[in-house]
Amino acid sequence: MSELYPLKFEPLLKEKVWGGDTLVKKYGKRAPESIKIGESWEVSAVEDNLSVAVNGYLAGNNIRELIEVFMGDLTGDKVYEKFGNEFPLLIKFIEAREDLSVQVHPSDSLARERHNANGKTEMWYILESEKDAIIYSGFHEPVTRDIYLNALREGKIVSLLNAESCTRGDVFFIPAGRIHATGAGTLLAEIQQTSDITYRIYDWDRKSDNGPARELHNDLALGAIDFSSSGRSVIKKPALLNKTETLVGCEYFDTNIIQFDRAVEKDYRRLDSFVVYLCTEGKFSVRWNDGEEKAVKGETLLLPASLKEVVLIPEERSTLLEIYINTGQNL
Repeated sequence: MSELYPLKFEPLLKEKVWGGDTLVKKYGKRAPESIKIGESWEVSAVEDNLSVAVNGYLAGNNIRELIEVFMGDLTGDKVYEKFGNEFPLLIKFIEAREDLSVQVHPSDSLARERHNANGKTEMWYILESEKDAIIYSGFHEPVTRDIYLNALREGKIVSLLNAESCTRGDVFFIPAGRIHATGAGTLLAEIQQTSDITYRIYDWDRKSDNGPARELHNDLALGAIDFSSSGRSVIKKPALLNKTETLVGCEYFDTNIIQFDRAVEKDYRRLDSFVVYLCTEGKFSVRWNDGEEKAVKGETLLLPASLKEVVLIPEERSTLLEIYINTGQNL
């Protein structure tokens, strides 16, 4: 079997009523100017949205086909034991030119019961934000079910939410059950469980492109909301040059940030997982054995679990998110 190598995938672009053109103009995504791109799915195994490789001898194969062939060599033995041919993460860029809906995602147990699917815990890394951009995450204080229902009936649900300003580099961790919304004027990277289940609670009285209001899912949301999930949510961890800094660690994923202007050696011999590099600034190459793959701002690389030692080489000062599943080993 030929050696695995860092994989690039064709982005899956999603037109959204609240989208814009920044991902096209500044992050290298290809779409007509008239289309408002709200999301670019960088690595996806969601049904009917399977990422397809575009580089090397495996180009043209989708992510599920690749896992079926390479199994633990691609995802990691322990990851493969748990998830089989399903890639466990969905990784995106999101541009919110307008406010996104107030929404919530179900837990694993609720999603399996209702949809035979995974729940959705996620995190956001803010790439760009306008001056007055807001992130809504959780309630500003714990609420009761009755308080929530009264606010919903009166159209005052936003008054219950914890609203925080956001700036470039801020991180928000959104566990399943935490009510949330991305405010207008933000562009972010999202790392989440492989799931596309969203319960929309309030959509700012917005109409869809063909006229009627977008569908809400308040009956479903009621059973998913954690009414105690409240308070300040932002995580501020500035990147340190040529250091690997942890942003979020949870049972579903670990996300680190690496800002570097010189070669960085990465040793993954104690990690039994794939690694995803999401380039948010600059350009760099990944070098292994006698191979090399380049990436620039807006591109994503999936490093197979079988590649245990690589060197990251910047062409200029670069920043990337490093994402993997921590199966119990310490790096």
